[in-house]
Amino acid sequence: MSQEIEFLTRAVTIGIGATIIMDVWAILLKRLFSVPTLDYRLVGRWVLYMPQGKFRHNNILRTTSVSGERALGWFTHYVIGIVFAALLLLLAGMQWTQNPTILPALAVGVISVAAPFFIMQPCFGFGVAASKTPAPTTARLRSLMTHTVLGVGFYLSALLIAPFW
Repeated sequence: MSQEIEFLTRAVTIGIGATIIMDVWAILLKRLFSVPTLDYRLVGRWVLYMPQGKFRHNNILRTTSVSGERALGWFTHYVIGIVFAALLLLLAGMQWTQNPTILPALAVGVISVAAPFFIMQPCFGFGVAASKTPAPTTARLRSLMTHTVLGVGFYLSALLIAPFW
């Protein structure tokens, strides 16, 4: 197997595994504590408006919905998980997948919170780091917690898969 294919295979596997763990966490929070989660339809809506040149919305909740937004939103969510897993592998090296440690995975998970804070939330019309939402501190803490779980997910996914590399 070429190095590129091996890298891609590991990034996809670890990224999907970590994103599943993050989604299970969100489901548990919602079911056990009624904590609302991001509706991935909004991510799909955002992406589907991009070809029209609309990258930023005043409030994406008030933007007209688009056919296929839910499916594209979920797909995009998993692609983003894979991209951050690839970043982890670039920073920690492929050897990390054979003997994973928590620190690099956790660091990339925490760093990944920059994407919603500085890209998605402002583009959705929610402000930098959810500053225009009704409870910005709560939104920020939830994002940070979720992305920390993503980091733990990178570690756990790599740990589970390490014997097969």
